[in-house]
Amino acid sequence: MGITANEVKALREATGAGMMDCKKALQETGGDFDKAGQWLREKGIASAAKRADRAASEGAVVSYIHMKGKIGVLAEINCETDFVARCDEFQTFCRDICLQICSASPKWIERADVPESAIAVEKDIYRKQALESGKPEKVVDKIVEGKLGKWYSSVCLLEQAFVKDGDKTIEELRKELSGKVGENIVIRRFARFERGEGIEKPVSDIAADVAAELSRHKSQG
Repeated sequence: MGITANEVKALREATGAGMMDCKKALQETGGDFDKAGQWLREKGIASAAKRADRAASEGAVVSYIHMKGKIGVLAEINCETDFVARCDEFQTFCRDICLQICSASPKWIERADVPESAIAVEKDIYRKQALESGKPEKVVDKIVEGKLGKWYSSVCLLEQAFVKDGDKTIEELRKELSGKVGENIVIRRFARFERGEGIEKPVSDIAADVAAELSRHKSQG
């Protein structure tokens, strides 16, 4: 069934959850408003959204060194209390985020962090590609926006598919943890270092090594 913009807006106002989360909740529950609200609560999304403005100054600075020292990641992930910072769920989340950054190599945390200059470059490329392929002018903008969305999902950490579970994004993972621990969880900043980065060199086997490391993590549960 079709979900209207007004239905999505009403659920957003009632729960504080994001527009896309509200739309998905309504789709999952056949448009039932009350069930959609319950779905959001069960996923921890509604409560996480309401906590989003609360200060998160505790947490941890965590690191991950890829085997053989080829890639290193340093990240600051915040929560509201030292108690949560020390809990197993938070520590697991921190390790997963470092592994994600190591494997998927995001450039920014979220869309708001992406410079306008970088967006303009991508739009220009997609527009030229669409026009050169013979697409009519009236559909070019829609094509550009679609490709830009896919680009965001590859370069923005929160929009990337979780390397351990491709059906879940990092933002969904963050919201789930927030719902479980009852605190605002924020990925504040990160840095990724790759040995020899910027130095001209032959193609390495880093991707294969990352895949092997990910496989090892999965086997450990």
